[in-house]
Amino acid sequence: MPPIGEVEGKERAIEAMFDRIAPRYDLLNRVLSFGMDRWWRRRAVAALRRALPEGRAPGRLLDAATGTADLAIRAAEAFPSAEVVGVDLAAKMLGRGRAKVRRRDLDGRVRLERGDATDLSSAGDAFDGALVAFGVRNFEDLGAGLRELRRVVRPGGAVVVLEFSRPRAPVFRQLYDFYAHHVLPRVGRLVSGDAGAYHYLPASVEAFPDGPAFLRRMRHAGFRRGRWCPLVPFGIASLYTGVVE
Repeated sequence: MPPIGEVEGKERAIEAMFDRIAPRYDLLNRVLSFGMDRWWRRRAVAALRRALPEGRAPGRLLDAATGTADLAIRAAEAFPSAEVVGVDLAAKMLGRGRAKVRRRDLDGRVRLERGDATDLSSAGDAFDGALVAFGVRNFEDLGAGLRELRRVVRPGGAVVVLEFSRPRAPVFRQLYDFYAHHVLPRVGRLVSGDAGAYHYLPASVEAFPDGPAFLRRMRHAGFRRGRWCPLVPFGIASLYTGVVE
């Protein structure tokens, strides 16, 4: 494990990066995913619904690494009786998320808080379920983040993780690698003015233990009945589900 000071330094760097790109973050998500990110988030919420006990309406849900709150808003609309708590380190991302929450008149049901997903302030068993979209690969300590999600979700609840992954088929992987390393950084720089952030994205995806390796990490953190579902096109994103027993 790296020294605490080194971990905190990396966390601050990631936080600063997301604060810099916050004004163009949503636009770039749409452009760089060809609009698929919205469909992927709908799939994540649907996966959580399937993983929860049938007939039980969740009262509280967590959206860890919420960013600009797209997934938190989607969850609140899908589960009308639930309070959704979104947590993120980047204050400017949260500011944009709060504006969206107000526009959708969800202030009373979606609460956004600044915090670290690997060291949550919530009590144990505080939530019926949790979601993370495109955030776990940014956890400085992946194991700690998964253990925190396990700690705050009560028995019978579930966690759904939506994350980028690399295509398995060689031809599609080559196409993806070309797009990720040559097209994505150029578009990201043009739209956001921050080239570094969009070089970081493919590097973080390549370093992330996706597929069966991530399911093993979830199992080690205490989740059961793990499932991995690659998403179209070509498996460039995946859904992972784990249940708390």
